[in-house]
Amino acid sequence: MKKKINKNKESEEDIVFEDLEESNAETVKKLRDKLKVCVEEKQEYLDGWQRSKADFVNARKKEEELRGGLVAFAKEGLIQDLLTSIDNFDMAFANKEVWESVDKNWRVGIEHIHSQLLKTLEEHGLEQFNPIGEEFEPARHDSVETVVITKSADDHKVIEVMQKGYELSGKIIRPAKVKVGEIAGGGHSSSA
Repeated sequence: MKKKINKNKESEEDIVFEDLEESNAETVKKLRDKLKVCVEEKQEYLDGWQRSKADFVNARKKEEELRGGLVAFAKEGLIQDLLTSIDNFDMAFANKEVWESVDKNWRVGIEHIHSQLLKTLEEHGLEQFNPIGEEFEPARHDSVETVVITKSADDHKVIEVMQKGYELSGKIIRPAKVKVGEIAGGGHSSSA
């Protein structure tokens, strides 16, 4: 008497139980072999799925980094364009005689617009630096003139700032235009 059991319709090999011709040990061995094949296939599929998932996560991270870089690049360009307007505000405020002759309400309004603009740019990572007294650094400062000084403590230091410098998220986007002190007869120039 033969019984045919086919629980897995996709299986290529059916397991046949024969009461007299096949022992229980042989049946168990066949079942174990089949189980082993199924476990190996499961592991292969699991490994493939995990690799695909890791590849997807890595691709998403790379895309986010690229997008962040593009946003930062666009933001930097926009902010650099706005620096001219900020410089114009600074020049207007620096001319005290003319600035004081303007109607007080206008001055207050313009000063408020200036401070709002700076605050907004600071929220996006912009930082002004006014390096008076700092040691001259070519990466941060653009020397437009050297000034003869008598105090050795001011040698190769920023004496005057002609135009403020700016950093965006730690990156210098415009060095400060400065005058640098140099002791008379120093024999070398800091001019750029």
